Amino acid sequence: MDTPHVEVAIVGTGFSGIGTAVRLQQDGIDDILLFERADDLGGTWRDNSYPGCACDVPSHLYSFSFAPNPRWAHTYSRQPQIWEYLRAVADRYGVTSKIRYGHEVLTATWETDAQRWRIETTQGSWTADVLVSGAGALSEPSVPPLPGLDTFAGTIFHSAQWDHDHDLEGRDVAVIGTGASAIQFVPELQKQVRKLVVFQRTPPWIVPRRDRPLRRWEHVVYSAFPPAQTAVRGMVWAIRELFLAPFLQPRAGGRNEKLAQKHLAKQVSDPELRAKLTPSYRMGCKRVLISNDYYPALQQPNVELVTERIRQIRPHSIVTEDGVEHEVDTIVLGTGFKVTELPIAERVRGRDGRTLAETWAGSPKAHLGTTVAGFPNLFILLGPNTGLGHTSVVFMIEAQIQHMRAALKAMKAARARTVEPRPEAQEAFVAAIDAKMQSTVWLAGGCASWYIDKTGRVSTIWPDHTLPFKRRLAKFDPSEYVLGGAPAEAPAASPEPAAV
Repeated sequence: MDTPHVEVAIVGTGFSGIGTAVRLQQDGIDDILLFERADDLGGTWRDNSYPGCACDVPSHLYSFSFAPNPRWAHTYSRQPQIWEYLRAVADRYGVTSKIRYGHEVLTATWETDAQRWRIETTQGSWTADVLVSGAGALSEPSVPPLPGLDTFAGTIFHSAQWDHDHDLEGRDVAVIGTGASAIQFVPELQKQVRKLVVFQRTPPWIVPRRDRPLRRWEHVVYSAFPPAQTAVRGMVWAIRELFLAPFLQPRAGGRNEKLAQKHLAKQVSDPELRAKLTPSYRMGCKRVLISNDYYPALQQPNVELVTERIRQIRPHSIVTEDGVEHEVDTIVLGTGFKVTELPIAERVRGRDGRTLAETWAGSPKAHLGTTVAGFPNLFILLGPNTGLGHTSVVFMIEAQIQHMRAALKAMKAARARTVEPRPEAQEAFVAAIDAKMQSTVWLAGGCASWYIDKTGRVSTIWPDHTLPFKRRLAKFDPSEYVLGGAPAEAPAASPEPAAV
């Protein structure tokens, strides 16, 4: 039996995958399949269903520009509504029928002779002309190597794999980690459990959450006159861009730090607890968090904040370096994701037979954060140096999708079968990123964070405003790429791409 073939194969059905499928169909490319390992679409917003889960980017900005939602319930949307929004967009634009659920991509290998990708999934094989990775950086939970974790006799789960069948009412619960997820679910857990012990390694910077329900008249106006919502989206985007300045020049971050310090002082009166919650690094070095109820939750009678390092986990307790044993029956890991070690990188092999992970050697690098030399017809959405610390990554995703569309159009115009960045173009782009990164808070902020990979590079964050990124990716520059391969209707003349 012949292996089924598609023009474009997309891995993942979050914002990246859904957005790519919509835009390609608008370009007349209908031969598309989306491979999804789960039984529903949604990516991050499907998997993260923990109590209190919500977005920390305003709703009007955390949505596709081509598919505004006039009926957001809050200025900062909750997880269920974002997940429903993605489902609605997929249905509206005819994407749902192109999704293959329960198809986890095991390997994707470039076949040089055939000039195509061979994709092995848990439910069969496919080939594709173009491969798009929309797997995302927040897809694989990170579990720290805590001594004795595997000996714990109670229930353990990660925040991205929430055990909704485990009743927390009246239990003694430990939360390990105080990142973006933890500060949302800790206040919810506090209301249910008998005892809550929160283990903090490094206190985060937290600013107030300016959230409110959207009013009925706003829904009416946005529905009847979409340009009004577009204008609000633009205003929100511009305001969020102003938040970036202290990240680019840490010395200018005093004003925002004072805002966070004022928020902490207002909500926490106890000087000892306030000292434990005060960061010792510059704001932005780690992800800045927003919350109105995290600090109050920590001060409830059934909550204890522990700042001592964990020495060992025992069957019914957690022991810290000071020798104190904290008895618990449930452990919730709020320990983040494998951001700089993308699992998809282990599964994609390029022209020389090496995987992305082997090529990157611990430090992901890509031209324009989207394409990688040696990996023809591969587009990585939210790839290296495309993450943000101040605004919506959906903006970045759409810019990358636009660049991919331009690349595919250039291929068609040149009657080429392959496209990949020239090594020198990729190297120049990465060098410029690294140079700009030197003075930013992500390197000079005095902390260790998941923004930094194991080689010491910041390979996750885009070190600039979002508009330059959009402008850079808006056009396809043929001088930065190799367009090669024989025309699609003719047999391949050479296994190596030839410059046009």
